[in-house]
This record gives sequence, C-alpha cells and structure tokens, in this order.
Amino acid sequence: MDISGLFSVRDRVALVTGGSAGIGRMIASGLAGAGARVYICARNAEKVAAAAAEMGGNVIGLAADVSTVEGIAKLVEQIAAREPALHILVNNAGTLSDAPIDDFSEDQWDSVIDLNLKSPFFLLQKLLPLLRAGGSPERPSSVINIGSVGALKIGPREVYSYQASKSAIHWLTKSLAKKLAPRNITVNAIAPGFFESDMTVITDDAMRKMVESMVPRGRTGTPEDMAGAAIYLASRAGAYVTGSVIAVEGGLSI
Repeated sequence: MDISGLFSVRDRVALVTGGSAGIGRMIASGLAGAGARVYICARNAEKVAAAAAEMGGNVIGLAADVSTVEGIAKLVEQIAAREPALHILVNNAGTLSDAPIDDFSEDQWDSVIDLNLKSPFFLLQKLLPLLRAGGSPERPSSVINIGSVGALKIGPREVYSYQASKSAIHWLTKSLAKKLAPRNITVNAIAPGFFESDMTVITDDAMRKMVESMVPRGRTGTPEDMAGAAIYLASRAGAYVTGSVIAVEGGLSI
C-alpha cells in the first residue's frame, strides 16, 4: 500500500467561514500549509484581507456575511466565479451569548441560532453543485462542521443558545451525512474543547491553571491539534468517515 499521499490535501480547494481568527484561522492555515487553496471569509473586509496576507499566497480573503441567506448567496457567487469545484467546506463561523437565564433575551437566542445553525445548512445547500463537482467515489468532497465540547458536556457558563446550536449541529451533521454520502460528499463535525481565541480568552495565570486542571491532557488545544483533525477529514485518509463527531478536547468531555 502506497500511503505517501494518504493525508494530502494538495491542490484541493477549500472554504473556511470565519477563517480570519480563532479555530477557523487554525484550520485555514493548516490546510493552506498542506497545499490546499483556501478561501476564508469574514464580515470585516480589512480584517479578512490582512489575515489572508499573513497566512500566505495559498489563502484568499473574501468579505462576506454568512449570518443571512442573502449574504450566503453573495459568497457563493464569489466562489463560483473563481472555482469550477469546491472540495472542502468548513462551517466555522459562530458566536455565543452568555447571560443569566432570567435575563436571556430573544435577540441573544436568535442571533446565535441563526449564525451557528441556520447558516451552515443554507451555505451547504447553496454550495452543493460545487461540492458535487469536486467529489468522486474515491475522493469525496468534505464538509466539516465545527461543533463544540459544550454539546457533549455542560460547562459553567450560561450559554443556552450556544449549547443548543452546537448540539443541533452534531445531529444535523449526521442527517446530512446520510443524505449526501451517495453524492460523494462526506459530512463530519469537529467538537473542539478549550482553544484560546476571541471567544475563549484566558485572562490570567489563575484562570489558565483552572482550565488546564479540567483537561485530562493538562493543556489547552494548539493550532496543530485543530489543523490535524481537519486535514484528516479532508484527505483521502478520511474518505470513509462520514456522520462522525470527532472530539478534539484533550479528554475534557470524559
């Protein structure tokens, strides 16, 4: 067996939503470093352009707002104008609201559910022609939804709509995987644990010690941890994996 290209994503075309920062940037950088051509999108045009420039020539930044169906349609138009096929879609863009149950508002609920749950579905729907064009029986296109350890274990924060949205993403992943497998498209989810980002900030040494004490591996996640999981799912090595939720969290959910 020749395994030299088993984990290769060279010359594949990827789209990573929310790819200018945090987990999205970790995945985008990993895919680009492994040879993929990666489109990243975010609402702030200057921020996404700067992030793409920092990551290098394999990364192209697009300004897009995937929180609305109209914004999704415009993003798909931009991708379709540049590429005849898409091989990798990473639905990463997300948000959360943290508030006591007595004060949690309808806007806090709706804004999180819309971006974290509705947007991944409709972006995938609109990209289906490009994903079908990119897939084959031996090398399917790969959709990677970013879930959360918060859908596997209840933490201390009051992030009700976030946990609901990520739990739903895990099950939506399975539903889509069953439907799209015959079309040469795999759909999986990564459930990250504690990775330092704009949404999960460690403010001091005491907080770091507290967080690390909760993780059996004794540390927070690194960009390599996240990139490795995404590359596996997007490569030939992951071609027979679909409908799975892969926890990348150092044992936090155990």
